Amino acid sequence: MSEKTYDPIYDQPYDPTLAEKLYNPKKPMENRITDIGPPKYDQFFPPVIKKNYGKWVSHEILEPGVLKYKSETGDVVYVVRCGTPRLITTDYIREICDIADKYCDGYVRWTTRNNIEFHVTDEETLRALMDDLKGRKHPGGSYKFPIGGTGASVTNIVHTQGWVHCHTPATDASGVVKAVMDDLFEYFGSHRLPAQVRIALACCLNMCGAVHCSDIAILGIHRKPPLVEDDRITGVCEIPLAIAACPLGAIKPATVEIEGKKIKTVRVNEKRCMFCGNCYTMCPAMPLADGEGDGIAILVGGKVSNRISAPKFSKLVIPYLPNEPPRWPSVVKAIRHILEVYEKHARKYERIGDWIERIGWEKWFELTEIPFTEKSIDDYRLAYDTYRTSTHFKFTNHVAVK
Repeated sequence: MSEKTYDPIYDQPYDPTLAEKLYNPKKPMENRITDIGPPKYDQFFPPVIKKNYGKWVSHEILEPGVLKYKSETGDVVYVVRCGTPRLITTDYIREICDIADKYCDGYVRWTTRNNIEFHVTDEETLRALMDDLKGRKHPGGSYKFPIGGTGASVTNIVHTQGWVHCHTPATDASGVVKAVMDDLFEYFGSHRLPAQVRIALACCLNMCGAVHCSDIAILGIHRKPPLVEDDRITGVCEIPLAIAACPLGAIKPATVEIEGKKIKTVRVNEKRCMFCGNCYTMCPAMPLADGEGDGIAILVGGKVSNRISAPKFSKLVIPYLPNEPPRWPSVVKAIRHILEVYEKHARKYERIGDWIERIGWEKWFELTEIPFTEKSIDDYRLAYDTYRTSTHFKFTNHVAVK
């Protein structure tokens, strides 16, 4: 996009009060800003990034969490990446801003995996920044701003809301992630693994996390259909809306008698229910949460990158592990075991999915000693539509070429 194809206002520093200044209540259409949405991203670039936009010629990882970018202009930028929690306090944000003001001229950015990136332009400032970050710790002794997550490491775990906020979770999100990452922290700040490992968590199968295409995925699962509260359903729900909310048509209207009075309600066909919670979203008298039925499934082998091989979905390998707050020991143990087997057997640069495709799923289940069950068989009725549809071809000496 050339600089002349959009309004010159975007070249000015971001001003959150601009709309109010331009608004004239007597002429509401005058100076109207029609591009409703976030401000143009390049207004927030550090000057060195804006100057060299599109001119970068190389980047290298100096050490876990520290990157170096070189431009064709000769400029150099050092980036320090720190893992952070997804849910943070305003005090924590203020501390981040103080660090950015001290070392980075007030500029800081978040990545899509909840990392913070600080940008500096010289080695002296880089070392001072890293020493400062390593010296900031929580009262319990853990790092406030752990450096790492780049290259052949475990990246920061992305996750959904979990028990803290969502209304349909089968497990917690931030609690499980904290327990898992505490155990795997050595892999976050090192390059011990064959390749990058992305871990993600979604607290139910609606998956507002990236678990469908992660190297290791933690998925909260419901195993029981929703409970129908007949005595309150007509008072808090629109029954046709609850029926229409089910993607599988598993809900049908029904009539029951309570204290001699006929009440309109619904019934759920358990064989058709996939425990998604859509009905509970529309109807709070159909709760899905269950202390015994809810738990966690583990999936592996997914990725978004098209390096070496095509992007691929994660595959179910452990259909159920119980919820064990506050530290989820069974989940933590299973994920560490999978990671250690991968570290021992995979080749350099192989993502988990690439390694599994090379050795075969049968061998993978043998190496990990994870029991194979019918739950891991992909029996989705439209699965054949995607078989062998990738443009990534592999030729072997078994193919006769004329």
